[in-house]
Amino acid sequence: MKWSWKIARVFGIDVYMHATFLLLLAWVGVAHYLPRQNWGDVFSGIVFIVALFGVVILHELGHALTARKFGIRTRDITLLPIGGVARLERMPDDPKQELIVALAGPAVNVVLAGILFAIVLPASLIESLTKVHFIGGDFLANMMVVNIWLAVFNLIPAFPMDGGRVLRALLAMRIEYVRATQIAANIGQGMAFVFGFLGLIWPNPFLVFIALFVWLGAASEASMVQMKSALGGIPISRAMITEFNTVAPTDRLESAVQHILAGFQHDFPVVEDGRLVGVLTRGDLMKALAQKGPSATVREAMNEKFETADPSEMLESAFQRLQTCNCHSIPVVRNGSVVGMVTMDNVGEFIMIQSALRDARRAGSLPTPARAS
Repeated sequence: MKWSWKIARVFGIDVYMHATFLLLLAWVGVAHYLPRQNWGDVFSGIVFIVALFGVVILHELGHALTARKFGIRTRDITLLPIGGVARLERMPDDPKQELIVALAGPAVNVVLAGILFAIVLPASLIESLTKVHFIGGDFLANMMVVNIWLAVFNLIPAFPMDGGRVLRALLAMRIEYVRATQIAANIGQGMAFVFGFLGLIWPNPFLVFIALFVWLGAASEASMVQMKSALGGIPISRAMITEFNTVAPTDRLESAVQHILAGFQHDFPVVEDGRLVGVLTRGDLMKALAQKGPSATVREAMNEKFETADPSEMLESAFQRLQTCNCHSIPVVRNGSVVGMVTMDNVGEFIMIQSALRDARRAGSLPTPARAS
């Protein structure tokens, strides 16, 4: 994620802090300083927020380490002002596994709340007898309440909270996965509407922000699952771009610029003696142009580490790789030769075309394709 800095690596998972998290710390500091203008209040407020997000990291690790048990890696965890995001490579295909992964995060908060309750309750009894504040009960009690709140909040049945995934998993045990996702997304957007309405009535900007977050998260999840479903069982050869330009390592960058200006292509396979040796992306091209000028060679700008795909590979798999490889396109190679390109743009166009054809068939404008006997 852009504007993020790596702050730790836990159990082999990189933890990042987004730049906006600093805005939260600044806001907390100012909010604690203004009432009494005491720097001790500022320090205690920031310490509490840092401890809170330590809990958030543990919550996300609950998801990540449970997913690892099912063979699913976690790319990273990013801290945002609204919480944490653990980016799994994929969600489990088995609804029972998804249910377990989704519940693992809130389960961490429940366990932490239980531990803190066991500490805070005896501390409160001792304090009532001795009147001595030597355990810091207020801080621990607040952390206990925070864990309870995080567990309850995350179990709200609305994407992108864990409760939305729990609901989807339970529904998917009985009905088709895409339909289960759509139902869960609709429920989530209904709850977002309620949050937004309450936020405007009270008024409470935080509730309005949550409403927007939930609404967009639910829509995004439903769209993503529908897209994966539409791509299922379709080979790359049916959707790949077959008319494209290649460049050679010895070509000047200005030749790639001319290709970009003359057509739609952004990334170029770099071919030498008929063999794919690299990929020249638009980003790398622009960077090299700014640093070395148009007379520099493609070899000076190309990336020698790149993804490739086979024409028989499923389009769904290529789509997932395009999302995770930080690249805009993947060359399609058969017997060592580049035969096509697959990009996020042409995958999206393919889905739109397929959707339009399905609508036409439903309307009776096109005959239904005959099934092979």
